Amino acid sequence: MTVRLGVTGATGRMGREVIAAATDREDCEVVFAVNRDPDDETVDGIDVEPASEFDALVAGREPTVVVDFTGPESAVDYVEACADAGVAFVTGTTGFDDTGREALETAAEDVAVLHAPNFARGVQALLNVVGEAVQNLPGYDVELVETHHNAKRDAPSGTANRLLEEIEANGEFSERTHGREGEAPREEAEIGVHALRAGDITGEHEILLAGNHEEVRLTHRAEDRGVFAAGAVDAAVWIAGQKAGSYDFADVIAE
Repeated sequence: MTVRLGVTGATGRMGREVIAAATDREDCEVVFAVNRDPDDETVDGIDVEPASEFDALVAGREPTVVVDFTGPESAVDYVEACADAGVAFVTGTTGFDDTGREALETAAEDVAVLHAPNFARGVQALLNVVGEAVQNLPGYDVELVETHHNAKRDAPSGTANRLLEEIEANGEFSERTHGREGEAPREEAEIGVHALRAGDITGEHEILLAGNHEEVRLTHRAEDRGVFAAGAVDAAVWIAGQKAGSYDFADVIAE
């Protein structure tokens, strides 16, 4: 079966990568791509159309799945339109507030919705081991540093927040300290969180566990955005055969 993809944010950093990844595969076809300001652009031979035409394109081009890397507000609009049309939805957009997360959950009552802050397989491996590391090193100080390009909007990153959830679920931590300034000795049971934004860095996450005169560092570094795009397209192909519900990239990796 050929999976018919709609792509949002088509002229953005990730939108371009998703289109490139999909057009390289025989099991995918990009049937439309949209952007807020398309300006008669094409990406890998795909015409980019106005985002205002999204509903009509979903109805007319009949995508199997829409892949979204935009912003929280636009992603909510897109997922609601997909739920109304019976189209599965994959998004790597981060920075959702409670209302946005609720919108994803509501849409998942009608269609398959997969939301992941990161589509790199290496990050999934990191998520799988970080909890075990925290359990094996009780009482060790934990710091997390994430680094991204200078145009990234949300801080900490969605991936960092997901890693923090895993750390907190497996250790005795009561608060997150975002950066330090002035007289700020480390408090017991805190996790230090640091977000760096510079240049065109694709993405790096490092977790430091230190104590007992030793340290352990767990690091993931993405050197090309194509890693995320390939994972997102993998997720789109996988979710095309799923029933309505909420899914994560871990579900894709597990099969």
